[in-house]
Amino acid sequence: MSDPIRADANLEQFAYDNRIVRNFVMATLLWGVVGLLVGVIIALQLVLPKLNFDLPWLSYGRLRPLHTNAVIFAFAGNAIFAGIYYSTQRLLKARMWQDSLSKVHFWGWQTIIVLAAITLPLGITSSKEYAELEWPIDILIALVWIAFGANLFGTIFKRRERHIYVAIWFYIATWAAITLLHVVNSLCLPISLTKSYPVYAGVQDALVQWWYGHNAVAFFLTTPFLGLMYYFLPKAAERPVYSYRLSIVHFWSLIFLYIWAGPHHLLNQATPEWAQTLAVVFSVMLLAPSWGGMINGLLTLRGAWDKVRTSPVLKFYVAAVTFYGMATFEGPLLSLREVNALSHNTDWTIGHVHSGALGWNGLLVFGMVYWLVPRMWKVKLHSDGLANLHFWLCTTGITLYAVALWVSGILQGSMQLAFDDKGMLVYRDWIEIIKYSNISWWVRVFAGVLYISGALVCVYNIWRTLRGAPKLEDDRAEAPALVPDSQVGPFIDGALDQPGPRAKINAFHALLERWPLVFIVFTAIALAIGSVCELLPHMVQGALTPRIASVQPYTPLELTGRDIYIREGCVGCHTQMIRTLRAEVERYKDPAADKGEYTRAGEHIYDRPFLWGSKRTGPDLAREGLIRPSASWHYFHMLDPNGFIGNPDPPTPMPTYGWLHRDDMDLSDVGRKLAVLAGPPVYTPYSKEQVAGAEKDARAQAERIAAELRKQPRLADSKDLEKKEIIALIAYLQRLGTDLGKNGGK
Repeated sequence: MSDPIRADANLEQFAYDNRIVRNFVMATLLWGVVGLLVGVIIALQLVLPKLNFDLPWLSYGRLRPLHTNAVIFAFAGNAIFAGIYYSTQRLLKARMWQDSLSKVHFWGWQTIIVLAAITLPLGITSSKEYAELEWPIDILIALVWIAFGANLFGTIFKRRERHIYVAIWFYIATWAAITLLHVVNSLCLPISLTKSYPVYAGVQDALVQWWYGHNAVAFFLTTPFLGLMYYFLPKAAERPVYSYRLSIVHFWSLIFLYIWAGPHHLLNQATPEWAQTLAVVFSVMLLAPSWGGMINGLLTLRGAWDKVRTSPVLKFYVAAVTFYGMATFEGPLLSLREVNALSHNTDWTIGHVHSGALGWNGLLVFGMVYWLVPRMWKVKLHSDGLANLHFWLCTTGITLYAVALWVSGILQGSMQLAFDDKGMLVYRDWIEIIKYSNISWWVRVFAGVLYISGALVCVYNIWRTLRGAPKLEDDRAEAPALVPDSQVGPFIDGALDQPGPRAKINAFHALLERWPLVFIVFTAIALAIGSVCELLPHMVQGALTPRIASVQPYTPLELTGRDIYIREGCVGCHTQMIRTLRAEVERYKDPAADKGEYTRAGEHIYDRPFLWGSKRTGPDLAREGLIRPSASWHYFHMLDPNGFIGNPDPPTPMPTYGWLHRDDMDLSDVGRKLAVLAGPPVYTPYSKEQVAGAEKDARAQAERIAAELRKQPRLADSKDLEKKEIIALIAYLQRLGTDLGKNGGK
């Protein structure tokens, strides 16, 4: 309904900034191809480990976080900003608040991506899932995000459209939530420009990380894309959104419920039972608002299904929203304890994540690009046929990908948990589990090739479209200035006088949409309630975690080895968390005592960061020091894992780590590491003498390990063996699980 107060107002002339949208669209396509290419490479490395080439910067462990960051923050991130900048200006009838902030945002974000592309292959990482970048880049992310927020909110406050449309609600929630998540999760103790330790340890770090990790998916890969859906899908279909009331319910219930669900990544583990239960309850509840949004999107197409058959853009949108519905059904399913016991740490979770990221997000992005480019440049798309080919390549690819990893994940989980009629594990050797995953991994490679082929078709189609297009110009527009509520009163429509409770709810929310500051405050409150109720009690409880007398801080050499383990991305394939399941306790029991222990919270009070992992491509390492205490076993296994175990067919996915045997370890800053950890606010119990003698103690322990290794004929004449990085890593692996084993964890 038009606003009668503005009927006689003078029209103001202005122009929408299309150049910033163009920049983000081009960056989306560039980084999309890069991120997908790295994904295909690491998928190939799992089935052909020789493709790691014994080069550190090309190893799977270092490339995996590059792939996730490129797809999430480079591909999806640039697409989010392209869609937000285009839709926000038109929904608010205003140019972005400051062109200079738009440029700072664009170039700042590309700088962050380039820094990630440099630092992650170099092994500069915090190891936190979806937050691997080190602290100087985290600060840059915060500054760029603030610039984006200032530009967004500045535009909202100078708008010419009284009501804030539903897409803007989701953009507001995205900015507020990501700000909260990034700040809390990134708190750390810097050691140098390239190294830091989180302020949280063990169980506390795990809960904060998955509060962040799950909600990064929620508020970076869900809420902004829902905002884009609410704008671009109705535009492409030329239909209004199906239900305004359903939009209200969808938005508020989603942002309130989502923030609670993070601990469902930590079920059957050392996290508190109450946190696990809350996560399960809220995860199941999330199904309702998620499917409400899907239904709202699909029913918007009522009366437009004939267009779907002929429009490539609508094909992408329909498939994307369908994948959203599938992923948001699968999430609550995987959060049920019994299902999670089967699925967690398997390929099923990987398939679930990709069906969301490449099915929901990716297809929506490509549909948006095909809709945006012709309208901005005022030309016809070069080829609808190529766009349709792209659609079928990507849809087939991501469907094959998800199905292959469902099969692989269910198989892996079933084999890990299987007992025979005598109560013995059926598949004790991890190689047997990997063997049966190999076919699904090859299907994943093929699916990835299909998907990236579609993306390349898109790049070609857009290039041909723009090759003869006119120069991009800003769109001219006009609209009357907004008359503030303070001048006319907030109830100008008589809204609250409408009959019926539903009408009153709609009317109240319509008033709320006129007051952006109030709307922002309500959004922040909805996000803060779950965060405070989840994190604060856990922080208190974590501080009171019962100490296990035998658990001591890492020695200087073990800490150095742990940092090497983090640098190489070992946590991407190996967990360090034995869940409270009988099969896990049995599989990883102490062979000397013939007794197993699940992981207790007190074991990890000095772990910064926690390294529980989220995927087992290889076996769990929580008791590695008890199961395999031999230094020579680790030395030769890391040098040539497949040759060491007899060159199995198919090979294990573990790469060789020859550089660890060639490169000298750096102990120059180990004293500083201990000093920082011993100081506030963490107060790890290192004495002044330990800090002062850290390097000397590390070299003495290295000498002992080297002396043990030289007993092997192949290493008897090795020079400078005690200086090599592999020695520090061996020290760390030999330590794992031994604290608990000393006195049974009493």
